[in-house]
Amino acid sequence: MADEQEVRQLELLCKQLYESQDASQRAEAEKALVGFQNAPDTLSKCQLLLDRGDSCYAQLLAATTLTKLVSRSAQGLSLQQRVDIRNYVLNYLATRPKLPNFVIQALVTLFARISKLGWFDSDKDEFVFRNVVTDITKFLQGSVEHCMIGVQLLSQLTCEMNQISEADANRSLTKHRKIASSFRDTQLFEIFRLSCSLLGTARENCKSLNFNDEGQHGLMTQLLRLAHNCLTFDFIGTSTDESSDDLCTVQIPTSWRPAFLDFSTLKLFFDLYHSLPNTLSPLALSCLVQIASVRRSLFSNTERAKFLTHLVNGVKHILQNPQGLSDPSNYHEFCRLLARLKSNYQLGELVMVENYPESIQLIAKFTVQSLQMWQFAPNSVHYLLSLWQRMVASVPYVKATEPHLLETYTPEVSNAYITSRLESVAVVVREGLEDPLDDLGMVQQQLEQLSVIGRCEYQKTCTLLVQLFDQAARAYQELMATPNAQQLDITIQEGRLTWLVYIIGSAIGGRVSFNSNDEHDAMDGELVCRVLQLMNLTDSRLAQGGCEKLELAMLSFFEQFRKIYVGDQVQKNSKVYRRLSEVLGLSDESMVLSVFIRKIITNLKYWGRSEQIISKTLQLLNDLSVGYSCVRKLVKLEEVQFMLNNHTSEHFPFLGNSVAVSEMRCRSMFYTSLGRLLMVDLGEDEDRFDSFMLPLTVCCLAAAFESIGTMLASAETPLFAAEEAKKALIGLARDLRGLAFAFNTKTSYMMLFDWIYPSYTPILLHAVDLWCHDPQVTTPVLKLFAELVQNRSQRLQFDVSSPNGILLFREASKVICSYGSHILNVEVPKDQIYPMKLKGISICFSMLKAALCGNYVNFGVFRLYGDEALDNALNTFVKLLLSIPQSDLLDYPKLSQTYYVLLECLAQDHMSFLSTLEPRVFLYILSSISEGLTALDTMVCTGCCATLDHIVTYLFKQLTQKGKKTRRGVPTPSDMFLQVLELHPEILQQILSTVLNVIMFEDCRNQWSMSRPLLGLILLNEEYFNQLRENIIRSQPPDKQAAMAQWFENLMDGIERNLLTKNRDRFTQNLSMFRRDINDSLKGPNMTAASVSDMMTS
Repeated sequence: MADEQEVRQLELLCKQLYESQDASQRAEAEKALVGFQNAPDTLSKCQLLLDRGDSCYAQLLAATTLTKLVSRSAQGLSLQQRVDIRNYVLNYLATRPKLPNFVIQALVTLFARISKLGWFDSDKDEFVFRNVVTDITKFLQGSVEHCMIGVQLLSQLTCEMNQISEADANRSLTKHRKIASSFRDTQLFEIFRLSCSLLGTARENCKSLNFNDEGQHGLMTQLLRLAHNCLTFDFIGTSTDESSDDLCTVQIPTSWRPAFLDFSTLKLFFDLYHSLPNTLSPLALSCLVQIASVRRSLFSNTERAKFLTHLVNGVKHILQNPQGLSDPSNYHEFCRLLARLKSNYQLGELVMVENYPESIQLIAKFTVQSLQMWQFAPNSVHYLLSLWQRMVASVPYVKATEPHLLETYTPEVSNAYITSRLESVAVVVREGLEDPLDDLGMVQQQLEQLSVIGRCEYQKTCTLLVQLFDQAARAYQELMATPNAQQLDITIQEGRLTWLVYIIGSAIGGRVSFNSNDEHDAMDGELVCRVLQLMNLTDSRLAQGGCEKLELAMLSFFEQFRKIYVGDQVQKNSKVYRRLSEVLGLSDESMVLSVFIRKIITNLKYWGRSEQIISKTLQLLNDLSVGYSCVRKLVKLEEVQFMLNNHTSEHFPFLGNSVAVSEMRCRSMFYTSLGRLLMVDLGEDEDRFDSFMLPLTVCCLAAAFESIGTMLASAETPLFAAEEAKKALIGLARDLRGLAFAFNTKTSYMMLFDWIYPSYTPILLHAVDLWCHDPQVTTPVLKLFAELVQNRSQRLQFDVSSPNGILLFREASKVICSYGSHILNVEVPKDQIYPMKLKGISICFSMLKAALCGNYVNFGVFRLYGDEALDNALNTFVKLLLSIPQSDLLDYPKLSQTYYVLLECLAQDHMSFLSTLEPRVFLYILSSISEGLTALDTMVCTGCCATLDHIVTYLFKQLTQKGKKTRRGVPTPSDMFLQVLELHPEILQQILSTVLNVIMFEDCRNQWSMSRPLLGLILLNEEYFNQLRENIIRSQPPDKQAAMAQWFENLMDGIERNLLTKNRDRFTQNLSMFRRDINDSLKGPNMTAASVSDMMTS
């Protein structure tokens, strides 16, 4: 009775959870139900809830709870209990076929999960969870509802086998692959054939089926989904990323050949597409996409040719009867199918297909129509363009005797794309639609494809572009000359020109992928001249305002032009320059570069309000300043000398204080470029350097430093002045960081260092004290110091008598300690913890690491002379580290990279410091290493291995020297480490089992790194290692135990009890043999990797 009352209560809670309008009542109900799911007597209650069947929500609760119970391996339902649950679910579904859909889905999921997890469980030599098809066939012979449930069961099982659930990820991927492979080999083909035969029956009866009936429509949906799930199965365990579906090959097993050789499967899905309504036909097409992608090696050459002929004929038939393609889902899947024609077959094979000429004509016509209807399904255009791009790219390699006809149809495709984009502008502007040019990512992707397509019959592409550009430019010029022209008309012309400039840029960028000739270069010259003439026109009108989108297109064009025709690898006698010389008087590369720089200066002067334009312009300047010969030509230009002598906010408004702080980021890139240009002729000319730094000096002294000095002196500074000073300081820190990055020679770096230190470092330090809670200030200042201590290109080679290395480290230490002591007291909300706190800590870690590994400071000197700079910095590191929750170390990738790299550096060179740490700090560090060993980032994992190796070696050395007499005068190292490990031996044991587990049973990407600390771990924990070995051997099937024991013997064969290099190398060799043997045996039958893994990680 009590049970029944409790069950009623549960039903009520479910009702409240799913139907109540009151949020607090829902939260209470959820809390109570979570408690129920974790209770010990849940199993019997779930059965009661299902038996009563009064509330569909309660049935849902019971099914999901059972699924969770089954997935938890630790709780351990017995085999009999799991078999009972499975049979109960099947009977329940058989006797109650009219349950609500969400309940059926939950029960079907439960059946699939229980079958998967018990796949290898046997009772009296029979695998009890494998007679799937036999049990489900009974459903398929019943009513429509029964049949639908049967198909759902098979479909969900196929999905479940294919996906790695959380439960699998926590166990072992090897076990998941074993189950999936066994299912693939024993059941999947049968299930696929079953789905095809049921679909075949449906095809025969299509005329008599009523698709408006929910049951019949639902059954067809489930059947098509089942076939699709079979075809998208991860056959070889590559689990490819579904988003990269362009290059997908379906790795159908060889045993499936019959299904694809008689072409009936292919015909079945084409027939289904034609006979099903639009709500179902896209599923048939998505099955065809998979069938078209079957791996090439499944067929011989003649078989493949036949298969491809049937495929192309099917596509041709769809194009001849295009009614269904008006549905967006059908259209999208059909475009994917077309793209697969080229991604999986060679152009030489397509050309030999019987109806190729007719088919390529139809495909071209379809592509042209699609491009003209630019508003319909814009996401599908990518697939059509990728088909043409790949075909055109293959032309040079085709050896077939039949013509490919691409020279006839490709220009039509190029023409359609270009003209349709131009025609779209007026519609977008007049009707206020979403502008495709706002989605630059998609535009760039399409232009990359067009750059290849347009190069086929390039003469035609260029002629069209010249003609359209001249029309648009003439119309634009006339509008500009008309005093009261409509703004709408101007916007339309600017939009058309924007598209043309983008397209011309991509056409020039397409030169890379083809062996170009002089005629093509001359055509490029025609196009370049026109864009530069347009630029002269628009630049002359910038004082009255300009068009941001058109400017962005110009920058994209300049970027393409720079890649192809400017720089160290370009032939200078190119026909492009001849044409530029004739039309614009630009006879060589230097003159063209001066056009670039003038444009850069113009943008920086007039477009300060547009962050996008400023950052792209600076990126262009940065790219130009990197090339060896290019930068030397640039320095000779008047325009560049103007920039080097006048980098003030008067000429470049984005350097002013009126700019938002968030937009100041780009200043570093600007000064990096200027720094590179300055360095070309700088040599040791200090006067030249001082005159270059004058704008910074004046700006700093006037705006920032005076007021910061007074602000620190008095508390009554007006807010406005404080804000001004803050902005000036942020700008200065970003500017100096840019210069510090560029100055990678000893002479130039020392000039900068002498300028900053000791005049300005105290003020930067004060700024950190003053605005410690504001990352807008602290981040740029910290990044500046992190750059200054970076020994880039060995620039920090101080003279023997110079104390600069120590002085530099002292300043870095002061900044770290100052920031650290303040930030530890700042309380930050959880969602702001990275930008407000962890980002600064991460920069401090990278600064400390760069200083410790820079090789320009003798750190032994600090302790010798009682200087606390090193100890202070290291102690601040410890305090900062302890303030970070351990989970955050791996949750924030930038933080984990800086922390683990610094830790490796400390373990390598500063073990004497680590060995004096308090036990809790040492345990925290070991625990973070243990977590890092299984991190997804290989860099982190490799760093952890190296750190662990240093620590283990140090410990082993201490143990072996214990009791030996130490030499006089040598300080006794602290044995705190050893004491901690005697109290907590389980930590290194856990790490040993983790490393061994990764090497034996996982995809170990850095085996060498993993092997280095393993020997030390084994020698420190010999007893535990022997125990672990016994457990692993015992968990194997009896016939495998002797082999496993032998492999462990071989692993330690010839290994001595020391950590000398020769011994370590021997162990590393043994380990790679050991891993190879285990992997070979895992590929064979009956190796229970899972139980080992469970035992080792539990």
